[in-house]
Amino acid sequence: MPQQPAGWTARLSDWWGIDSGWERVPADPARAYRHDLWLGAVFVVVSLVGAELARSIGYFEDETAPTWLLYLLAAVGAAPLMWRRRFPLVVLSVVYLHFLVVGLTVPLVTILVPLQVVYFVALFSAVAWARDRQAMVLVVGAALLAMFGWLAWQFAVGAGIDGIIESMGLADEQPGLVDPGVAFTAYNLLINVAYFYGAVVAGQLMWHGARRREQLEAQAATIERQTAELQRQAVVTERLRIARELHDVVAHHVSVIGIQAAAARRMLAGDPAAAAEPLATIEGESREAVAQMRGLLGTLRGVEDVGPAGTAAAGGRAPEPGLADVPALADDAGLDVDVRVVAEPGAVDAVPAPVGLSLYRTAQEALSNVRKHSTARSARVVVRVDRRPARRDDPSADRFPHGFAEVEVLDDGRPRPGSTGTGLGLVGVRERVATHGGVADVGPRATGGYRVRVRLPLPEDRP
Repeated sequence: MPQQPAGWTARLSDWWGIDSGWERVPADPARAYRHDLWLGAVFVVVSLVGAELARSIGYFEDETAPTWLLYLLAAVGAAPLMWRRRFPLVVLSVVYLHFLVVGLTVPLVTILVPLQVVYFVALFSAVAWARDRQAMVLVVGAALLAMFGWLAWQFAVGAGIDGIIESMGLADEQPGLVDPGVAFTAYNLLINVAYFYGAVVAGQLMWHGARRREQLEAQAATIERQTAELQRQAVVTERLRIARELHDVVAHHVSVIGIQAAAARRMLAGDPAAAAEPLATIEGESREAVAQMRGLLGTLRGVEDVGPAGTAAAGGRAPEPGLADVPALADDAGLDVDVRVVAEPGAVDAVPAPVGLSLYRTAQEALSNVRKHSTARSARVVVRVDRRPARRDDPSADRFPHGFAEVEVLDDGRPRPGSTGTGLGLVGVRERVATHGGVADVGPRATGGYRVRVRLPLPEDRP
């Protein structure tokens, strides 16, 4: 059955956050409360200055209270803001109690503009920062009832609407379309509704905004934890795959070696010439096993095994290859490979080892993909090194300000049917490019074939 829409009471409860269970507290309470102390102190000073300025222009001319009492009442009305976020409902109660008491005894003090701002901030802070939302609704509701009750009482027992209109000289005339008494009442009601309910709505909107931000932060933290868990699972999955390959592939080669060695041992006694075939098989299988073992160990090797210059650490079998070793890939590619080097003399050898290794691995992966997944019988490899600073009008000046090193592998074949790979090789190429801040152009060529081009920035020359 479709869900019935929530009633107005449920929507109202959700708007006020009565059943949310969420409490808003400052991210840094000590700092927030310290700022509130300064804010309250500023309001006290402004209220005192405002009281003196009002007294100087004759605002309190008909007031019989002593001057020191006017100052004291102004300061006491603003001081509670020092604790507006620590005890928001208490501050609201104290400030509005001050409003009612002083309004009945020395009403001109409560109409001072600084104190009017204080009353607004106190109501806004109570709605925005109250931790107990049910208590907030009760306290704010009582405060609003008291304020509007006080306003009605002032009209009832004071000079009255007619007296106010008469003092304004409008008893016998109607300047506008609305009766002066009705207009005066509606005008004051409009101002007070905008004042009090504006503070309430603004505070509630801020409370909702803070709750949404915290929910988004919690969701982001959850996503980050899930991402880390997925990465950990991916690592475990890859290690399990390597373990299976060790069992299924390398163990197979070792088993073949053992069988052929036993056969060769028996043949050596009767027919030494016939032992050449199993011995040749042993040699081929051992080479293949060593090659695959090195590949698996390379996958498992950690960053700590790499030296500071990008070469293998002590105990490694050989230094890591660089850009100068790219031409040697043509010998083992199983293709007709044309290698061209476009660079000034010595520029290739001067390419930093990490950049050279990444470009070498790119060319190696690209040639391997041509051999496995393409019908091409030949490929072309172009190595470029340009150490000239980029021109200012060059769009890539920001990315390659001190020159670049590049490797490009081209072929003219078509994808071989049924030879799609996992794509992890090209993912590794793009990861290397991102590490160095370079650019990659990988994809089919408009004229046929495939293109892999990687350009990496060179560091600034230093003496």
